[in-house]
Amino acid sequence: MDTPHTITTLTRNGQPPAPVTGVAHPSMPVHELPPGVEVVTLPGGHRTLAYTHHASSPGPVAPAAQPIPAWAKTTALLAPTVGGGVGAAGIGLSYAAPGLIAMSHALWSAAALIATSTLAVAALLWAARQRATGQGPAQVTQNITATGMFGRANGTIHNR
Repeated sequence: MDTPHTITTLTRNGQPPAPVTGVAHPSMPVHELPPGVEVVTLPGGHRTLAYTHHASSPGPVAPAAQPIPAWAKTTALLAPTVGGGVGAAGIGLSYAAPGLIAMSHALWSAAALIATSTLAVAALLWAARQRATGQGPAQVTQNITATGMFGRANGTIHNR
């Protein structure tokens, strides 16, 4: 900002310039001035209060670059390795899928064979027992009687 005149300012620690006679001066004491307001002398010799603009200070200084932490380096190095391992496992499973499906079918077939074998053996044992004894399954008849709600129960068992 270019000004055609020179402005002299009164600082808080300095002394005011020599007063010009016959000019009214501000009546506010210097120590009561708010920040940014100073007493200035205009080119005609008049002194007045004015907002002043000081040379702007440079903006905040950018912080220096921080070193990369060790955990971040380790993670960055492990990420491709883990990703490659997962990819290799996926490829391996895709090659092994037909074999895994066949093994699954074989295991279900083995489970069905065991279940049917168990039932067949039980049926054969029952048939052999029927032929050996010549009679049907054993029959048990049981007669139980009791008196009252909590009375003692008596009973008979008949085997045939």
